[in-house]
This record gives sequence, C-alpha cells and structure tokens, in this order.
Amino acid sequence: MLTVCVGILPAKWLETRREMESSNGEDLEGNPPIADLSTRAPRVGPGTLALSCIATFLLQASAQASNLTKPTFYRDVLPILQQHCQHCHRPNEIAPMPLVTYDQTQPWAAAIRQAVRLRKMPPWFADPPTGRFSNDPSLTQQQIETLSAWADAHAPSGDPRDAPPPRHWTEGWNIPQPDLVLEMPQPVSLPAQGDVEYTYEIVPTGFAEDKWVQMSEIRPSSRQHVHHAVVYIRPPHSEWLRHAPVGMPFTASSLTEAQDQRGAHWTDTDLLLVYAPGSSPDDWPDGMAKFVPAGSDLILQMHYITNGRPARDRTSVGLVLAKQPPKQRVITLQLTNDHFVIPPQVDDYRVEVHGTLPNDATLLSFLPHMHLRGKRFEYNVIHPDGRVIENLLRVNYDFYWQLSYRLAEPRFLRAGTELQAVAWYDNSKNNPHNPDPSSTVRWGDQTYEEMMVGFFDIAVPAHLDKWHYFIRRTASGAR
Repeated sequence: MLTVCVGILPAKWLETRREMESSNGEDLEGNPPIADLSTRAPRVGPGTLALSCIATFLLQASAQASNLTKPTFYRDVLPILQQHCQHCHRPNEIAPMPLVTYDQTQPWAAAIRQAVRLRKMPPWFADPPTGRFSNDPSLTQQQIETLSAWADAHAPSGDPRDAPPPRHWTEGWNIPQPDLVLEMPQPVSLPAQGDVEYTYEIVPTGFAEDKWVQMSEIRPSSRQHVHHAVVYIRPPHSEWLRHAPVGMPFTASSLTEAQDQRGAHWTDTDLLLVYAPGSSPDDWPDGMAKFVPAGSDLILQMHYITNGRPARDRTSVGLVLAKQPPKQRVITLQLTNDHFVIPPQVDDYRVEVHGTLPNDATLLSFLPHMHLRGKRFEYNVIHPDGRVIENLLRVNYDFYWQLSYRLAEPRFLRAGTELQAVAWYDNSKNNPHNPDPSSTVRWGDQTYEEMMVGFFDIAVPAHLDKWHYFIRRTASGAR
C-alpha cells in the first residue's frame, strides 16, 4: 500500500521556498507562491513532521497486516471445510446443513467454533495413541485456531478470488460415479411408530461373469429410518434363504420354511459391505477388491427404526468395479459375542470375545457395532498366555456415529494370531441414551436390546474365498 502524507512538508524546505519568492509574489522561477502552512497549524520542527509521516505509514501498515492475518472464509476457512467437512456437509447428504458457500456457512460460525473446540466435529472417536487411520478427518490444532479466530472476527468473507477450486463431488454418492447401481426392486413401507422387524430384500445382480468390486456404497433413500444395513453376497450355489421371495421385502416371521427362518438370523455367507450412520463407503487400495461371482444375488438386511413419521425406503447399492483382476481379495469377518447379560444400573459392564486367524492375512480396517448402551470398544492382539500384546484400536463409542476405522498402514498378521474384541456398556442412569437403566439387557435386534459385533476387513490371496480361508493348515502344510 502506498502511504501519502498529505499537507506535511519539511519546515526547512518551506522557509527556503519563501526566501526564494520575489517581491511580486512569484518565486524565482515565476511559479505562484506556496501556501503558508504555518497559518493553518503551529510551526513544528522538521523532525516532528518526519515522525508524523512515519507514524502514519506504520499505522496503515499495521492495519493492513491485521487484515492479512485475520482469517477469511475464502482464503482460510473454505479449504478446511472442503477437506474435512463437505463429505457430509453438502446438499442432500447426511448433515443437517451444507457448508459449501459463504452464505451457507456464515450463520453457523459460532456453532462451528464451539464444535471444533470441543472436538465434536468432525466426528472421530479413536484414541490417538492406538495408531494412524487413513480416514481420520480430525482437525489439527492450527485448523481449530483458524476456525475459532474466523468466528471471533465476525466471520469475514474475504476476497472470493482467494477461494480454492470447488471440490468435485459425485451427485448422490461419496464414491466416484458407480459403474453399476443395484436398487431394491420394491420400496419398504415403514410405520410411524413401533418396532420394525429386520427386513430383507433379495436383489439379483444379473452378472453373467465374475466381478471384482473396488468401491461400494449403500444409499438409503430414507436415511433417518436406517439404524444399519448389511449387504450379503449370495452365490448361485448357496441354499441360504433360497425359498424366500425375490425382489420384494420380507422378514423372518413372514417366511414359511423353518430353514429360511433360521437363516434370517444367521449366515456364514460373505459380506459386500456394512452401513451405519457415519460409516464410510468401502474403498479398497489398488490391487484389492471384493469378489462377486457370476449369477450372485445381493441380499440387503435392513434394520429400520421409527421416528414418528411413516416413510418408504428404497435403498441402492453403488459399485465401482476394479479395472483389472486384483492380487488380493478382501473379506469381512467379525468377532461376535451374543451370550452376555448386562445387569441393571451398571456403568462399565465388560464383554469380550476371542478368535484365531486360520491363515495369514493383511488387516485393513475395523467397524465396531453396539446399541444405545455401548460405551467403549477395542481390538487387541493377544499373547497365548492372555496378555495384550498390542492394542489395534480403542474407540469411545457413539451409537449415532458408527464409524469405520481404516489403518493407514495395513498390518500383516500371521496364521495363528489371536485377536480379541472387548466392549463396555453403560446401563446406568448416567447414560443419556439409555432407554431403561432398570432393565437386564441381552442380545437382540432392537436398539433397546444390545449387540456386540466387531467387524474387521482382511486381504488374502485373490484365489482364496472365505470358506477356504478357514481351512487350517496342519504342521506338515496339509489342509
């Protein structure tokens, strides 16, 4: 910025000019006389005038520096929102308000400041010492200070020319444009109130050849009614739910075959993916993918909840196919304990389960699942004597944000590695989400009951399916 000191000239220079004026009022060069500034202000020395000019310059420079250091939306805030928030905070996504434009964001400046200072947003519940995760959206301390300072400064917009390029989002998806979208053939009608039995719908893929799926995403049309969803892969030779209707919703109680009724509550078939509020779509590294055999069906298991308003849901599954056959197949496994009894009024009830890997595998990610009394969940590697060798993940569980946690560096585990999952439950009155602290709680489908499931994803050689993975080698190497 150019600083101009208007009306301030060195006094000695003025006196010299006066001495050079001729008697007719003109100077020696014939120019009109300079106005006598001494008639407008007291005479000051040349040092004082010079200091006044410098002071004016410094004040203006200070103001300019203050404006440069004060965060603005376009220069400082928008890049943070694009990187950490717009995954959810954009039109037609799960968050209650978009944070894409200045007009959308400015009214929420104070709320944003509070949420980031308390580290409530972006949601992330893993304890930092337990490792690094590639999908961790947490803000740095500097980013928190930037958002706070922006709100403290009354949320200035700044210059739109400072904005980064808009982030490209696929309309309706958090994965790139799917190669295939498989939708429920019929929507599910949901009541305004009451329990909803687990609902299933069989969706034929129509695949004439095997497919490798590198990315996938579940998109309920009525998100607010979906507690969680699981998509199973039923290969053409499977007898699981083979007598159930295809292309229309059904529940276990609506089935007539005893085998199918049991199958609606348990299966060992492979999973394509799991959805819960806040969970990320599946996005496997290059060289890894999930396998869907030709002629398979997708079976959607939907856990719906009611919220006082009737609705209809028609869930879709988007698939991005691998460009070439991968070297490794991704399999989803789970550590589950369904034989617990949580007493009334306890605030830290512990449930655990162990499992041993039958063959080598590369550990990729985790997704813990509990209900309203869930408090903490962790995954550990266990020594044969029962000691915890390594804590892989520890989360402070939030039923309303059931996140997945992807290892930043996949972990190779040898055959025979023992894994442990541990869950803690708060069935006391201090749990604000507890529907009834006086009740004894057991395993069940509804949210006022409980579950203890530790999903985790592994990568194995591409030729090895889930059933063959569980065939253990003997000491001689035979199966």
